[in-house]
Parts: sequence; structure tokens; C-alpha cells
Amino acid sequence: MFINFWYVAATSTQLTEKPLRIRMLGQNFVLFRDAEGQAHCLSNVCTHRGGSLAGGRVRGGHIECPYHGWQFNGAGACKKIPSLGPADGVDKIPSRTKVDSYPVQEKYGLIFAFLGDLPEAERPPIMEIAEWGPDGVKDGWRATVQQPGVWKIDYKRSIENSIDPAHNEYVHDTHGFSGERDDYRVQKLDFKESPWGIGFFNKMYSPPLREEKMRAASGRAEDAFIDAGTGHHGPSMVWTYIHPSPKTFIHQYLFETPIDEVETRLFLVTLRNFMTTDADDKRIMERNLYVAAQDQKVLEDIEPAGTPTTNTHEVFMPADVPIARYREFCKEWEARGWRIDLAKVAQHRGHTVYAIPSPGRREAKGWVIDPVPLIPGLNKVQAAAE
Repeated sequence: MFINFWYVAATSTQLTEKPLRIRMLGQNFVLFRDAEGQAHCLSNVCTHRGGSLAGGRVRGGHIECPYHGWQFNGAGACKKIPSLGPADGVDKIPSRTKVDSYPVQEKYGLIFAFLGDLPEAERPPIMEIAEWGPDGVKDGWRATVQQPGVWKIDYKRSIENSIDPAHNEYVHDTHGFSGERDDYRVQKLDFKESPWGIGFFNKMYSPPLREEKMRAASGRAEDAFIDAGTGHHGPSMVWTYIHPSPKTFIHQYLFETPIDEVETRLFLVTLRNFMTTDADDKRIMERNLYVAAQDQKVLEDIEPAGTPTTNTHEVFMPADVPIARYREFCKEWEARGWRIDLAKVAQHRGHTVYAIPSPGRREAKGWVIDPVPLIPGLNKVQAAAE
């Protein structure tokens, strides 16, 4: 798991007047809205005696710890310590009482938190949804936002599955022919690379859409080659374009948030340029869950659960180039010192609490909670060797 990327903490509709306890990257966070409705994300551990902030309430725009009533604002600053009294409890608060606060963006019907300490100018961007403008979904498109659920998987296996062009034929009966065609092969991949990921476009021979109304709306009732493309953005985001016909487009954006090394929470935004009424949303979302369940079944049985430490423990084919490149990206992010040292976290579990380092740690000293241990980047390893 990597720090210094944006992760979806919840959907916009999930966060109401009550705080939410969210687990991401193996750590606990509290998500809450202030008096103006602005979403905030803080480390969940109160710096007094370890109380769970998410178990408290929002009071005066601050999150109040249920244990002793300490209050923290959206920036993580402690604003009230009741035991000191009405005056000192506001005016004489030690600076070490602060908790980590993480940048938040609310867009696409989702709440993103930047879990890392990079300054704003250096942060990787959130994956762009081109069909979603500043004022909402663009004309001609219809969006659905849904949560396929929590899967018992390592999220990296799921990302690799998404950018695997060969799995569709056998995993998804709506995408291929379950290996019944003797002429099946993965067509040539047209690769597209960005600073944060690799993707590809190719032709995929597919049956017509199975659901009757969707098939009629697509205008295609026979087997045919369709245009498709997919790719990853950062370690946990995926874009997928499926064009069932030259005029019918389905564009999907998958955001995966690792809860820990064995569980992942998924969020899916689907855009379509056909069947654009409220009544059709349910039909689209049911289709999405049907396809997702097929992926989930395969992924939850995969061994090992995590990606192998070296590609020599798997036999790669030309269609696996996107997966190999994704692993190279992960190695590059590890070399930057962004990968969490899960072995050290597990070693101290139950005795030491950690926080994902926030941007505030670059500006102020004196933090009560230790930052989560990270695998040293190449520069630190080289410096130690010298």
C-alpha cells in the first residue's frame, strides 16, 4: 500500500451530519462535515488517551471525542479541552494536541482524501472523468455512482485484473464467448502511457448486450468487433471505455481504496450516452454488479493473495504487458519511499498506533502519534550505504 495518493473515503451521500469511521491503508480515519457542510478527514485517534473521534459527534463545526470531550477542527487543531475549564480549555491548549488532517476534494459524487504529506504542487492528480464538467455531468451523458462492496482481496490484484485484456473472454460471459470460439485471440494492443499509469485500446470480439432494452438501444444485435480500452491511474484507479456500437458508449471509472492488505473497498462511476433517464439507472447498476461479481469470484480465489515479489513466479504472455508495466510503476513509487512497511506495522499492532503522515508534518514539529513506517526509498538506502 502506498501513501501520497488520493483515495476515496466515501460517497457524498454517505456522509451526513454524523461522523464516519473509515479504515484506509490499514489505519483509521474520521470523516465529518463542519457547520458549512465542508467534508474533512482526520486521523481517528485522539491525542489525549486514544479515544475514537468517529465515535463522538460534530459540535460547533468541530469533531468532539466521546472519551473526554476534546474538540478538533477540520485542520486537526485542538480547539477545546473541557477539563482545563472554560477559559484555559480554549486559550491554553498545548501545540502537541494536534492530529493529522488530510486534504479533501469532493467530486464525481465521491469524497477523496489525500493520504500523504506531499505539498499541493507535488501531489498526483485525481483521475479525470472527462464527461463530468465543473457543473456536473455534461450534456448527453448519464452517470451512476455505486459501491460494489468490500472484497477480500489485495487491491493490486484487482487493478491488474482490470487492465488484463485476456480475462474478459473467460470471466465475463457478457464480454466474450467463454472460450468456445476456436479463432479467439487478444488483438493487438495500442498502448497509451501517462506519468501515472499505462493503458491500451484494442478491438474485442463480443456478443451483443444481453439485456433486451440495452441491446435495442445500442443498435447492435449480432456478434462484432467493438472498440474498448482500459488503463490505470496511480496504484488504485482504473478507467475503462466500452463502445458496444459506434454510437453507444459506456465509460467507467473505478476507484479502489485498500482497507488493509487483505480487504478493498470499491467505488464505481459509470457514464453512458444512451438510456439516459432515471428509470434506466437501476438496469445499468444491476449489470455492473453482475459483471463485478464475476471478477470478485476469481480474485478472491487467486493465489497468492498478493502479487508475487518477482515476475519469474508467473508465466507472462504478450497480453500481460500492462500488468508488468503496472508493477514497474509500483516499484517506482516504492523507490520514492511511499510504500508502507506492513511487516513493521504488524509487528507493533496492539501496542503502537500510527498515522499516515499529513502535509502538516512538513510545517510543524511535535506530533504525539508516530507516522506509519515506510520502506526506505532508494535515496535513503543509497545514503545509508555510503
